[in-house]
Amino acid sequence: MPEMSPPRPATKRRIPLAIGAVAAVGVIGLGAFYEFGGFKRGRGGDPSCTGAVELARKIAPLAHGEVAALTMATTPLRLPDLAFEDAEGKPRKLSEWRGKTVLVNLWATWCVPCRKEMPALDSLQAKLGGKDFEVVAVNIDTRDPEKPKTFLKEANLTRLGYFADSKAKVFQDLKGIGKALGMPTSILVDGQGCEIGNLAGPAEWASDDAIKLIKAAMEPVKAGL
Repeated sequence: MPEMSPPRPATKRRIPLAIGAVAAVGVIGLGAFYEFGGFKRGRGGDPSCTGAVELARKIAPLAHGEVAALTMATTPLRLPDLAFEDAEGKPRKLSEWRGKTVLVNLWATWCVPCRKEMPALDSLQAKLGGKDFEVVAVNIDTRDPEKPKTFLKEANLTRLGYFADSKAKVFQDLKGIGKALGMPTSILVDGQGCEIGNLAGPAEWASDDAIKLIKAAMEPVKAGL
């Protein structure tokens, strides 16, 4: 940017007022974004997701060992209705999994921790996947769409459904609500689409610790709640 000439003496007192006005407009605009954008991060979060926070508090003692890095939800938050595609290129949305406990995972072939984590996610899907639970692992490679498919095939990871977003918008959507700080990122979601907990980085999702925690998270779904 070009250098600005120093303000004339007559305008010096107006600068703090102008800055304050701009800041106020920014705060109002930000508030409108969260309020009308559907994220509702302020004012105690989304009231319809309080059950997920209560569940998170209940199962928090199980977040230890291999899943100790899981951050349990403390504010009611409904996730954006993430949009991606399946293996046939059909548009899919996260809301299609309502009624199930879901582990949403974002991964990419260029992410070394992601590749190392995928076998555990595949094993988790084999152990718990069904009418009450599913791992929804969304690939965000933006260049070669065949590369992630080839990786899964060569690694014999056949239990996971294949989902992808070649524009990586799902990452930006989650980043916008503070839930995607890096790769991989995982979010445990209840049957209403509300956050139970999130984890930035890899985890041994097929471990006994993870299985016990996710089974506990599934209880409301199994009970039809």
